[in-house]
This record gives sequence, C-alpha cells and structure tokens, in this order.
Amino acid sequence: MAAIDDLLAHQRTSAALGQVMGRLGWDQETMMPPGAAEQRGEEMAALETVLHARRTDPKVGDWLAQAEPRDEVEAAHLREIRRGYERSVKVPADLAAELARLTSVSQGIWAKARAADDVAAFLPTLKQVVALRREEAAAIADGGDPYDALLQDYEPGTNAAEIAALFDRMRPRLVALRDRLAGAQMPSSLEGRFAKEAQLALSAEVAGVFGYDFDIGRIDLAVHPFSSGSGADVRITTRVDEAEPLGCLYSTIHEVGHACYEQNIAADLRLTALGQGVSMGVHESQSRIYENQLARSVPFTRYLYGRMEAHFGALSASADDFARVINRVETGFIRTEADEVHYNLHVMLRFDLERQLFGGSLEVADLEEAWNARFASDFGMEVDKPSNGVLQDVHWSVGLFGYFPTYSLGNVYAGCLHEALRRDVPDLDAQLEAGDPSAALAWLRENLQRHGALRTPRETIMHATGGAISEAPLLDYLDAKYGALFGV
Repeated sequence: MAAIDDLLAHQRTSAALGQVMGRLGWDQETMMPPGAAEQRGEEMAALETVLHARRTDPKVGDWLAQAEPRDEVEAAHLREIRRGYERSVKVPADLAAELARLTSVSQGIWAKARAADDVAAFLPTLKQVVALRREEAAAIADGGDPYDALLQDYEPGTNAAEIAALFDRMRPRLVALRDRLAGAQMPSSLEGRFAKEAQLALSAEVAGVFGYDFDIGRIDLAVHPFSSGSGADVRITTRVDEAEPLGCLYSTIHEVGHACYEQNIAADLRLTALGQGVSMGVHESQSRIYENQLARSVPFTRYLYGRMEAHFGALSASADDFARVINRVETGFIRTEADEVHYNLHVMLRFDLERQLFGGSLEVADLEEAWNARFASDFGMEVDKPSNGVLQDVHWSVGLFGYFPTYSLGNVYAGCLHEALRRDVPDLDAQLEAGDPSAALAWLRENLQRHGALRTPRETIMHATGGAISEAPLLDYLDAKYGALFGV
C-alpha cells in the first residue's frame, strides 16, 4: 500500500475511537449516574492516552513525509492530518490524559456549583483546568501567543487580533441598534404552562421539518443543550422550562443546525479527517442560520404559530404579534437566551476575559469580580447570582478556552450565507410561511454541509457564498429585521 493509504487507514481507526470517546461525553451529560463521575474521568483519561499515542505515533510523521496525494480530496486529508499531528506532538502524553480526566470530573463539579449558586465550590477546580490549559497552550504556541494557539483548536487560521478587530467593527452598530430598540414597545412573553411532553413533541416535529434524521439521531435532555457525534450517529439535547416553551424549541432548532451539518457530510468522508465540520465557526453558522434567519423569520413564525396552537391550545399572543414575541429584545443575563441584538455582546465579554486569563492579567480567583464589573458596564445590570453570571456556561469547566469567539464568527458567516441563500432562492419567504424550508436546507447541504472539512473554514464560506467574508450582511440583516418589526 502507498504511504497515504496506510495513513488514511490509521486515521480511520483513530476517528472511530474518537467517536467512542465522544459518546462517553454524551452519556455523561445525559444518562450517567452522578456517582460515576470519578470513574468516568479515569475512562476518559485512558481513551485519551490511547488516542494521543495514535496521533503522535512516529509512523504518522513518516507517512506524512512520504505521502503523495492523488487528488484534491487526498490533499485535504493530508492538510488536516498534518495539522493535528503537528499539534499533538507538542503536547506531552501525561498532560493530555490529565486534561481529559480533569475536564470530565470538572463538568460535574460545575453543574452542582451552578445549581447551588456556589462559585467557591467550583473555582479550585477551574483553577486546575486553567493551569493545565495554560501549560498546553504554551507547548502548542512554541513561543507564540498562547491564546492564539488555543483558537486553532476551534477556528484554524484565525487569531485573537483579527477577532478583536472584527468585534471592534461590530460593537458600535450593535450598541446603536440596541439603543434604538430600548425605546420601542416590546410585547409580553407567552403566558401559561406548557407541558414538558408537549414541548418535546413539538421540538421533535420541528426538528424533522428542519431535516434532522431520527434514524441516525435522537433528542435527549441536558443542563446545557449540545450536539454530539458525526456521520451515522449524531445526537442532540435540549432543555425544558414549562413556563417558557420557546427556549426548548429554539434550543432544539439550534442544535439541529449543528447536527444536520454532521449528518449531511458525504458518506464516503465518514470517520476520516474530513468527515466532520471544518471549524466551530462554520458549525455555528449552521446552527445560527437554522435558528435565526430561518426559524425566527417572520414568515416561518406564521407557520409556527399554528403548530404551537395545535400542541398547546390558544396562545396569549395573537397571530399578528407572534413574530414580535419570538424576536422580542430584552437585556438579560443568559447568553443562550439572548436575542440576536444582544447575543454577540455576550460573546465579546467572554472573549476579552479569556484573553486576559491567558495573557496573564487575570487570575481565576478574580474572574467573578471581573465578569460582574464587565457585565454591569456592557449591559447596565448588576449580576444577581452566579448562575446568571460566571457559572452560566459549561465551556470553561471542560477547558474550552478559545471556543466562545467562534459563536460570533458563526453569526458573521451565517449573515454571509443568508445573503447568498436569498439571492439563489428568491421565493424563500413563501416557502418558509408554508413551513417548508427544504429548498434552503438543500442549498446549505449542497454548497456547504456535504463537503465537511474539504476546505479551510474561510474557503468553505467563500465557496458557498461566492464572495468575501464580511460582518456587513449580518449587521444589515439585524438593522432591517428589527427596524421593520419594532419601527426603529
């Protein structure tokens, strides 16, 4: 066999083991008994040890040196395998295993601390996580910026300076739109009790409308909704609040966007280096365009109103006002519940704190105080409890530093995709009002999803849209949408 064939066979087994490890993570957040946390940490460490050995096997370096791609697909395989190999060989095996063990245990500690609003119960563990990630970042950076090194795990090809410049361009228009909307009359939230079973039934129905394949997927409950897996086993989770049904519904649609990206990657790429989303920013572009530009659009909310009445009976909002209810703008504490106007401001806060943590100007012991001060400055509200502040997100407990900015990159990418989608599907609104997003889903599948990681993140978006990447389409969309809805 040629060196490239040996390399791809080795990579396929590693990818399969990675999926097994991911399934353990899914189980931990959905079904694992709480007393199993310590053992699960050991199991995760054991699997990471095996995977790290495979990723850093000297044979991989030899194969990469000898391999000659026979087409553009094999060239892309080599690009992605080489990137992973060069990163992995810089990280000591014992550090990789300890990170896997600690972040598995840490997630459970965070969940308990969040439920009890007890920051002190979590900070010692978070301090250990940050210390290990700092050590890992320093090893990967090899003298460069540690935070930039972490960003490559989630959005290859970008750096903190580029993201900071993007945020500096976005912030003035977002704040100006927020300020204009502050004087608008907002509708009330939906009133009543919305049974858990009915919410889950509607969520499953709408997941199907948006193309989620239940033959290779399932929906479960979790503290923090997420999508897990790729190829022929892609699972999502949601959460239920019987006083507020829109959270469950739109969390589900958001995760369906992630899941459909993975489900729709070409079958011949499964369990390869290309058989997954190319970056978290591109991944987030799918979840955000499903959730916002499609499912929160005025036409789709007209369809959704009827489906909600079918599941819950008469609603407290009228059909004419329902789109305004769905898109109501309100300053709040929780990122995952934020409207489109406020959402990116939440991300910017986290991005700046992460840079400070890894730049040496902020320590874990001071993180809550820094969070609360920054939130008060950006949002004009005092954080009332830790679960509405520094404890609200799962990401830091599992070591995902560098992940948060990809949410806003995803919004920017989604803006570009939406602009191109409307160009190519001119009757999109009529289709959405009929509850039929199939043309939009087919466009996304053909132009982006099926290709997996064939192209780099930026190339993926530019290939799909046929144009350059810019924040302007997103900001123009927000101005137009909210201006029309609320007369500002």
